[in-house]
Amino acid sequence: MPAPRIRTLLAAAAAAVMVAGISACAPERESAPLHSPSPSATSPTTPTPTPTVPAFDRAAHSVDDPASIWVVVDKLRPLNPKDYVPALVSANVPHISAPLMREEAARAIEAMFAASAAEGAGALQIQNSYRSFSVQTNTHDRLVAQLGEAKADAQSARPGYSEHQTGLVADVAALPSRCDIAQCFGQTPQGVWLAANSWRFGFILRYPADKTAVTGYIYEPWHFRYVGVELATEMHEKGISTLEEFFGLPAAPDYAG
Repeated sequence: MPAPRIRTLLAAAAAAVMVAGISACAPERESAPLHSPSPSATSPTTPTPTPTVPAFDRAAHSVDDPASIWVVVDKLRPLNPKDYVPALVSANVPHISAPLMREEAARAIEAMFAASAAEGAGALQIQNSYRSFSVQTNTHDRLVAQLGEAKADAQSARPGYSEHQTGLVADVAALPSRCDIAQCFGQTPQGVWLAANSWRFGFILRYPADKTAVTGYIYEPWHFRYVGVELATEMHEKGISTLEEFFGLPAAPDYAG
C-alpha cells in the first residue's frame, strides 16, 4: 500500500480513538423532568378548626344557697334560713323607698336605668327593693286582710318565700310615676324597654304574663330579678322566661301547705 494512504488511515484511526475517549469521560447529563409539580398541588389542605363553644354550665352557681345570684325562690322553695339577711348597699338611682340591694345588683340597676334614659325609653325609679322577713310579714298580712288569703298569695309572697328578701330584686316604676305596681306599666315606654332589654344588664322579668301556673304569681311587669348577665343572656337566647323551667325545677303554682 502506498505510504500516503497508510498515513491517512492511521490519522483517521487516531482521531476516532480520541473522540471515543472524550465521550467516555464526559459526565452523563440528567434529563429534566417534563413537569415539576408545585408544592401546593401535592401538599394536603389542613382544614380550619371550628371553634368549640363551651356548653352553658348550669351548675356554676347554687339554686339553693340564699347567697347565690341564681337562688330560686318560689312557693315550693323558701329561703333557708327563712329569715336570711344579705349584705346590702344603696343603689345610686331615683327611688320612692330605700333602694337597698346586693352590691352586684345595685351596680347593674344603675347601668340599666342610665341606658333606659340614654336610649330614649325614659327615666326610671325604684318603687321598692329589699324587704326583710318582718317587713314581708307585715306586707303579706295586710294584703290577706284586704283581699283574703288566696288573692293575697297570688300577688305577695309569704315571709321567707319572697325574692325581695334576697336583695336581688327591684320593683321598678317610671319617672315621673305612671302605672306604679300595676300591669299597665308593661305598656309604658319604660316597661316595653325593660322587657326587651333587661337581660343585657343581668335582669329578668321574673313573673311573665303567661307563666302564672309555673311561678305562682300574676303578671308583674314591674318586678325585675337580678341573675347576672351570663344567665340572663342564656335565658334570652334560649327563649326560656322562668327560672323554674330553665333549671328543670317543679312548677310552683301554690304553697305545699
